[in-house]
Amino acid sequence: MPHPLNRPPARWTTRRLSLRPPRLTDAREIFAAYAQDPEVTRYLLFRPHRHVAETTDFVRRCRAGWRTGAAFTWALLERKSGRLAGMCMIRIEGHAVELAYALARPYWGRRLMVEAMKPLVAWALNRPGIQRVWATCHVRNTGSARVMERLGMKREGVLRKWAVYPNLGEIAQDSCCYARVKGSRGT
Repeated sequence: MPHPLNRPPARWTTRRLSLRPPRLTDAREIFAAYAQDPEVTRYLLFRPHRHVAETTDFVRRCRAGWRTGAAFTWALLERKSGRLAGMCMIRIEGHAVELAYALARPYWGRRLMVEAMKPLVAWALNRPGIQRVWATCHVRNTGSARVMERLGMKREGVLRKWAVYPNLGEIAQDSCCYARVKGSRGT
């Protein structure tokens, strides 16, 4: 479990978004917004959900992560409409923080994920003992790569056969690794 100083705030607000831990009542909206969408999940590490029950189980795991400190997940809500736009997550592992995120298709290309993740990256790099923020994406996931670059992360290289992307097949595929470390870009 992370040190209490390394426990992130449960709520964030940006210019266009409100971030909060997911609620069980969000499951239907998460399912409708992106969890069942094959385009959104193409480069993610899970298959599109076929039933809301799968999404409910996912939300339960997210909530358990907050209780145990294993991972911290936020629902991204558009402030203007209150609609769920996506989710983001950080996992603290020793001196490093791993990022993950998903965004519903209607919100692509609006830099909302950069807006959501920027304060999380800053928070992480301002924590004692945290030296690195990192994430991976499939080598063809140019949208995710752009998000990481806009967050000030640098491409460190290609991790060969790093992950199985189940929507692309059962064989492990290459991933790009991006990171931002303390001391870079003013941190």
